[in-house]
Amino acid sequence: MKIQIINGPNLNLLGLREPSIYGAEGIESYLENLKEKYSIVEIDYYQSNVEGELINKLHEVGFSYDGIILNAGGYTHTSVAIADAIAAIKTPVVEVHISNIYAREEFRHVSLTGKNCKGVLTGFGLDGYRLALESFLK
Repeated sequence: MKIQIINGPNLNLLGLREPSIYGAEGIESYLENLKEKYSIVEIDYYQSNVEGELINKLHEVGFSYDGIILNAGGYTHTSVAIADAIAAIKTPVVEVHISNIYAREEFRHVSLTGKNCKGVLTGFGLDGYRLALESFLK
């Protein structure tokens, strides 16, 4: 099984950026543990702060992988183009948010991308990535 994790803008700063919201653990150590725990799964990781690069990655893996875990960051609330890219591909996508977007600013309560996803996980911290992975294994 091949799973692609795609993180959007500012998620390269996990562990440094607003630890009270996003936690103190960096994505690298979290991914290392995830890959170790799920050694039977090929887990690839990609991060970009650029909307078009996220769309390109969705197109690249969206017909050959078994699942995509997407945290589009702030683009979740603004990007019709990413929503359209999710709708255009065959690979199922699970949307993940580290923080509970419904407990934050009102503009974060709307996900343009979620309607095209298999499911949405929000507010479980980095563990949301594991929960999304589990959804593909069932």
